[in-house]
Amino acid sequence: MNNSNSHLTAINRTSLSYPARIILDEKRMIGKILDFGCGIGKDVELLRAKGLDIIGFDPHYFPDFPQDKFDTILCFYVLNVLLPHEQRDVLLNVSNLLKPDGKAYFAVRRDITFEGYRTHKLHKQQTYQCQVNLPFKSVYKNENSEIYEYTHYTTLNHGDTSISPFFSKDVSHELISESLYAFSFYDLFPVSKGHALVVPKRLVSNYFELTWLEQQECWKIVNKVKSILQEKYNPDGFNIGINVNEAAGQTIFHCHIHVIPRYNGDHDSPRGGVRAVIPSKKEY
Repeated sequence: MNNSNSHLTAINRTSLSYPARIILDEKRMIGKILDFGCGIGKDVELLRAKGLDIIGFDPHYFPDFPQDKFDTILCFYVLNVLLPHEQRDVLLNVSNLLKPDGKAYFAVRRDITFEGYRTHKLHKQQTYQCQVNLPFKSVYKNENSEIYEYTHYTTLNHGDTSISPFFSKDVSHELISESLYAFSFYDLFPVSKGHALVVPKRLVSNYFELTWLEQQECWKIVNKVKSILQEKYNPDGFNIGINVNEAAGQTIFHCHIHVIPRYNGDHDSPRGGVRAVIPSKKEY
């Protein structure tokens, strides 16, 4: 069964949602704000009336995808009505839309007694709901709901090389996108415009020692990064590669996948692509 009726869970309210009141009262709404999955947009309307700089996005009600980066992103009760792969897409999009020093707030329900598809009481259509637990900082919880605060993985762990050798205190990485198990950022020494790395969060050197789930998450982000780079730089092709062990050229021993945009004319003879890791075997 698909999840085409998730928009039917949007509630027609006349006042601010409960998590919006909490985040507003605690003065966590700062700068340019996005309500991701805003439903019919009541929070956006009421917060804008209070003078906040806020817009909303909802794939059903407000389908124009945001083009800016935001200081604060709100995502209230969205994940509870989405299937796992849909939840992953939300996390990838929110992380990409958030500024490096921004914060996102995910509110999830804690009063769900039945997980799965059920007939919606009002709309009489099959809708989905599930419990959601996130590995982010919890900033509020009661018996009905919980609010998590999300910060970019590269910002949160900057300078902590016990998390990854990539996190030297002397460099900062611009995060492109992030899921629960992997993240991506631009290479500090790019071989082409837009050269990016996709890295599992678990500190593992050898790609083949990742779990199947970690590998799956990495490739999900590869696809997301490719679409972002295609829109941003419009390359003519891509090389995707992984170096496993020193004999294969690995120099940073935290597994990472290179996503390298290619452009017509960037090399006199691109024939052979990744075969060029052994130059004499490039031609065939």
